[in-house]
Amino acid sequence: MMSSTKLFIITVLSLLLWTCGDNPNGKKSNFSLKTGATNNTIALGETLKLSIDNPKNKTISEITYHLNGKTVEDNFTTNNLPLGVHQLTAKVTYEDTSEETSTNITVLNDKAPVIYSYKILNEYPHDITSYTQGLEFYNGILYESTGQYGESKLRKVKHETGENIKSINLDNQFFGEGLTVLNDKVYQLTWKEGIGLVYNAETLEKTGSFNYGKSKEGWGLCNDGKVIYKSDGSNKIWKLNSETLAEEDYIQIFTNTGKIDNLNELEYINGKIYANIYQRNGVLIINPENGAVEGVIDFSPLQKLVKQHPDLDVLNGIAYNPTTKTIFVTGKDWDKLFEVEVFVK
Repeated sequence: MMSSTKLFIITVLSLLLWTCGDNPNGKKSNFSLKTGATNNTIALGETLKLSIDNPKNKTISEITYHLNGKTVEDNFTTNNLPLGVHQLTAKVTYEDTSEETSTNITVLNDKAPVIYSYKILNEYPHDITSYTQGLEFYNGILYESTGQYGESKLRKVKHETGENIKSINLDNQFFGEGLTVLNDKVYQLTWKEGIGLVYNAETLEKTGSFNYGKSKEGWGLCNDGKVIYKSDGSNKIWKLNSETLAEEDYIQIFTNTGKIDNLNELEYINGKIYANIYQRNGVLIINPENGAVEGVIDFSPLQKLVKQHPDLDVLNGIAYNPTTKTIFVTGKDWDKLFEVEVFVK
């Protein structure tokens, strides 16, 4: 019988790839762009060999190639490319005219994720009525954001006892999601309302708000001290300017086999982004530079160690305590907060 860990990894990593090609002006092109890659999919570090298919034997005087709008050579390696889908365009000049043709390529990671396991160091009480959406330590205090319409809240907690230091309720029209704390400010997402809320980290007094850009929804937040990272339930993690909170860029999260959607709660730990996968009870370890999934942690056995009740839901909530240098995880309506040590299996 297949082990639960193997089943989890297969479920996470069995993903759908896609390719497509088109002509930017919507007209049928005289040419087509060839990449030399099977199904227009290539691994990080491999070389793309670009060429033009010219079935009508037009007299071509010049060809220029562009990747995401930047000029590239007809042969180039993908060493420094972020993972995911990129647009390749060829501008073909012939017979005193020019025409563009394009296609998409998908860049995968060049190695499979490392499989991690964990050891439980401590168990602490957790509010069983908290539908955990965000979790983060700041100045020794655990901050938690919870969801559900009419029940969402933001709270500061003594993690050793589960005692509330301070808690505020969100207005009923908001479904609370992920949070992060930076420079004495708490940033909390809402789910479908397209707005983030800003608070004073000490008093939890609301001091402002911000609107989302192109990201679909609000799911998870974390920060590296300069950049705020935001998930929206897709395979993208958006990079927000920490001063303006504008979405300036994004990374696409891919393994060596394909993309991973449903990225949820986030935590930045020692140069990597740790991301919960919604409904999977697992955590990805992601390279924030290129979106590569470098590790996978299966936390699914933890759900059996908490009180079983009708409202019990999946793992969601991961926080790094810089004082103890350990990771804390919990879930939606769990009665326990687990302190764990993570290691390569």
